[in-house]
Amino acid sequence: MLMIKNISYKYIAYLFSCAIFFILTSCEEDLTKAGGKQSKNFPSQIINNANIIQRDSGFVTLRAKAPIIEKYELIDSPYTVARKGIDIQFFDKKKPKVPGTIKAKYAKFFDYKQFYEARGNVRITTNEGQKFAMQSVFWDQRKKQIYTHDTVYVTLEDGSTLISNHGMRAKDDFSEYVFLQNSGDFTTTKLSESKK
Repeated sequence: MLMIKNISYKYIAYLFSCAIFFILTSCEEDLTKAGGKQSKNFPSQIINNANIIQRDSGFVTLRAKAPIIEKYELIDSPYTVARKGIDIQFFDKKKPKVPGTIKAKYAKFFDYKQFYEARGNVRITTNEGQKFAMQSVFWDQRKKQIYTHDTVYVTLEDGSTLISNHGMRAKDDFSEYVFLQNSGDFTTTKLSESKK
């Protein structure tokens, strides 16, 4: 009888230790599974009061200022975002002293696609003095094309205005642009010059 009690206590102790082992290993597996599902979409770099200057062969091509810029690099499609607005000056070698500007309340740049978007009270001024106002604009840097589907208000150098109700497409230097369903006011001298 004494031998049966010793065996049963040993057996119970053995079963108890096995149960603890399986409980601990199953918890570890759950932790690794939960860790694999954690979001990696958090900024890897944060720049406060950003003042960025981009140069090409010593020539300043771009100056950008933003209250905060966040870079998301730990995901499949890395991007950079300026959630509190951005103010960009871009320079052309033909007119290096007169920059064009882009201002927006929000901007995002997709690194691999080389694709930009700007939203919220977007204002673009070319170095020729043309002013564009819209709510959003997209720039495909690879195709060198800018486009929007929003209503675009354009003020030309002479004060003439154009309104494009359904967006526009343009070369990224604004040397050519196409408006969709547009309207505006022109002086008669401007119309007669275009007929010549």
